[in-house]
Amino acid sequence: MSDIAPPGGSAPDGKRWLTPGVKGIGSASLFADVGHEIPTALLPSLLTSLGAPAAALGVIEGVSDGLAGVARFGGGALADDPSRRRRVAVGGYTATAVLGAATAGATAVWQVGVLRAAAWTARGLRVPSRNALLADMVPAGAYGRAYGFERMMDNLGAILGPLVALGLVAWLGVTWAIALSVIPGLLAAAAIVYAIRHTPRPTRRTRMPLRIRIKPVLRGDLGPLMAAVAAFEVGNVAVTMLILRASELLEPEHGTTTATTLALGLYTAYNIAASLASVPAGLLADRLGRRGPVLVLAAGVACFAVSYGLLAVDAAALAYLAVPFVLAGAGIGAVETAQHAAVAALAPEPLRGSAFGMLAAVQSFGNLAASTVAGALWTAVSPTVAFGYVTAWMLPALAGLAVSARRLGS
Repeated sequence: MSDIAPPGGSAPDGKRWLTPGVKGIGSASLFADVGHEIPTALLPSLLTSLGAPAAALGVIEGVSDGLAGVARFGGGALADDPSRRRRVAVGGYTATAVLGAATAGATAVWQVGVLRAAAWTARGLRVPSRNALLADMVPAGAYGRAYGFERMMDNLGAILGPLVALGLVAWLGVTWAIALSVIPGLLAAAAIVYAIRHTPRPTRRTRMPLRIRIKPVLRGDLGPLMAAVAAFEVGNVAVTMLILRASELLEPEHGTTTATTLALGLYTAYNIAASLASVPAGLLADRLGRRGPVLVLAAGVACFAVSYGLLAVDAAALAYLAVPFVLAGAGIGAVETAQHAAVAALAPEPLRGSAFGMLAAVQSFGNLAASTVAGALWTAVSPTVAFGYVTAWMLPALAGLAVSARRLGS
């Protein structure tokens, strides 16, 4: 008989994992994603109404993403302290909601840029605290399921957010749609408060000093794993590049408008696959023991290798393109779940916040590097070369994960 209970059941040590606290964090991820997807989806329209050139969107998004990466790294130090991580989580969710919705009142492009950058900084700060809080709520044998549930809810928010944005724009217009995004954002903050109230108070009495820790985090088994994660993230391009690839391949046969619609449909399939894969990936990670998260992570990386390899081919059939989108969606569901579960299991408990901050920074800056280099190769040579480049990065990632799995199994 398996020692793994069904979702919502007991972990191997007899403790339940789908607790009110876990449900609260999952709800926060769902509401937060709906809340920030609305202004994200409508940002191009808002900037156009203010007379901004297309380059302004790239600058604003680039600066915001960069600040979010720095904030995630710094937020790890804040999250090392169990009491402090609670305040950072609540403040981060609240500030993101308010600042994101405030862009509705902007009357100049620079105001949009400042508010967007501030919202993304707050969003970055909260990520390590949220992940560390989730590790506080469940036994180690259920990390995979807990993080899989959180990732599933986050991906559901990514599906619902653009749909809510479309409905609000049709009803009230762009400005009011962005302003009303504060509602799901504040619901996310309320869900985090609910989660914290259903989590045991921290027993540590001594406040952790606020400083960045790198070497202590990378000692032991976490160092090789983080190297493999970095190799993967440097080849993990933004999903918008997959959408662009599909649009360009479909356009000759279907025309620009229909090709764009079909590509967005493929993106929806990507998010659905990510949602469906997250909890099963977590269940499998828990079932396979200490090496489980690394093995599931390797499976997710392999999905990306096949997906990117298929996108390197100039094939324009919709059924063909659906395969790499679904594979990438399933891959990201497995990868994100396994990354979080592995860090929670392998990081020293007093440095768990710093470990999550380091993971988030590697994800952020790795994705930036991947998209920048792949975009340059796409423009200078061809999209086939660009996707061949990111496919190649999956190989050292898989090799590094094989090393990590061997260490954990010894």
